[in-house]
Amino acid sequence: MIPLIMLAAGWAVYFVLHSLLASLRTKHWIERRWPALHRYYRLVYNVIAIAALVPVLVLLARSSDGVLLLPRPPYVAILANVLALAAVAGFVWTLRYYDGRAFLGLRSEGTGQFTLSPLHRHVRHPWYFLALIVIWTRPLDAAWLVSALAITVYLIIGSRLEDTKLLAEFGEPYRRYRQQVPGLIPWPGRTLPLTETPRTGSDR
Repeated sequence: MIPLIMLAAGWAVYFVLHSLLASLRTKHWIERRWPALHRYYRLVYNVIAIAALVPVLVLLARSSDGVLLLPRPPYVAILANVLALAAVAGFVWTLRYYDGRAFLGLRSEGTGQFTLSPLHRHVRHPWYFLALIVIWTRPLDAAWLVSALAITVYLIIGSRLEDTKLLAEFGEPYRRYRQQVPGLIPWPGRTLPLTETPRTGSDR
């Protein structure tokens, strides 16, 4: 029980740190205090996010006992793996609609224009949606269940924080888009027509 509590606490600390670093308030504070460093903020943010994730993954590995809470028949395991691979393929496919250098922090972010990828016609945060598929198709032992629940809660909260940031950045166009398209889970009848889909993507 103690390892699982430590694991949950580790995820909580990581997500709080991640949210603080991603917030507009923190970015603006850095810009005011150290203007010359602001251009490198995204790069530093990515490095810290990856480095801070390592201890949590170590905790996850040490907490896992390999005993499945829900044993899966072979056909269920195959279906789960197919869905996970499809989600990974979807993630790779969406990369073509993102500015990789800006995302990694190797050059300035933002174009000042609200644009979308084709997958954004169905869900506002496609990477979060694809992550949920991968997370919940993995074999569930106690440690992974704790992690899956923690990540899911954070993706729900994170999607709303991301909406707030994008609304502040793009204003009315994003407000209309948010009213038309669901945030995390695609839903029948709530998609943008092909004629309304811009060419590239700027949101995760």
